[in-house]
Amino acid sequence: MRPLILAGGLLALSGCSLMLPKPDPNRAWVDLDTNSQSDLAALAVDGKPWSSSRYFEVDPGQHELRVRFQFQVQPADIGAANAVSESLWRDCQLTLKYHDFGAGQRYRLRTGSVGFHPWARLYDNDDNELASGQAGRCEKA
Repeated sequence: MRPLILAGGLLALSGCSLMLPKPDPNRAWVDLDTNSQSDLAALAVDGKPWSSSRYFEVDPGQHELRVRFQFQVQPADIGAANAVSESLWRDCQLTLKYHDFGAGQRYRLRTGSVGFHPWARLYDNDDNELASGQAGRCEKA
């Protein structure tokens, strides 16, 4: 009986960790949009570490967001001189600046890559591109 109770408790705790807090209507919320072949994590706002890796919540106005983006480079994108049969993982930090975050607004930060070159873009609820980011440090994962 104890193992069942313990397992149930652990399952309940893990479910709670998946829940996001309710957005503050006085701040802007930024969702991180990634796919199953990459990993995206929030790192910092305006150069200060951010407490959650799953989203950003910022005051209205101008902010700089930094994320960690890990992605695969497919063998076909590596080049014939480096003939390999497996994908290579890259680990990059990207910075995105936006000047007009609005209170109560939701945004999406999307990332992707073309070969070894990662990109980041910020979108509003109507899927309009608002800003694009720059790659900083990248290395093998």
